[in-house]
Amino acid sequence: MERSKTYMNSYLAGILIGVFMIAAYYFSGEGLGASGALKAVVVTAVNDVNHEYAKEAHFFKARVQNEEQSPIKSWLVFEILGVIAGAIISAAIAGRLKFEIGKGPNITSRSRLIFALIGGILFGVGSQLGRGCTSGMVMSGMGVLSLSGFIGLIAIFGGGYVIAYFFRKLWL
Repeated sequence: MERSKTYMNSYLAGILIGVFMIAAYYFSGEGLGASGALKAVVVTAVNDVNHEYAKEAHFFKARVQNEEQSPIKSWLVFEILGVIAGAIISAAIAGRLKFEIGKGPNITSRSRLIFALIGGILFGVGSQLGRGCTSGMVMSGMGVLSLSGFIGLIAIFGGGYVIAYFFRKLWL
């Protein structure tokens, strides 16, 4: 299959995200987001390994009180599984499904992976300190016309441009 150079129309993609946001609110009462899924997996893993600790530790206690409902049954876990499956299917259809490390010419694969790990850790810590991830805050916040969603959008993109200035040599 020849590699496709076209991507989905960005206006159509935006409309689809809006439709999925409405569906998420309708069916689950919650917006879209990613950090809650990882939190549910971690809570379930800790609870399975040491239930007594999970019942007593402040972070885990509220999430494992209802022993009949496992945190892993959170719809966000299935949302993320759907995102992963959708990405694989989309890449396969477009002829871009392959294993590679995306990087600029002035960085080694090892350095790229180290920076990706550091970025992932910072994202995880930040999403916990901010009580949610950027997608949840911006998309869900703006979806309900919350001022924090709009301020968050400005802060995220503004911060991204500032940080990109310092790290641009990794990609150029």
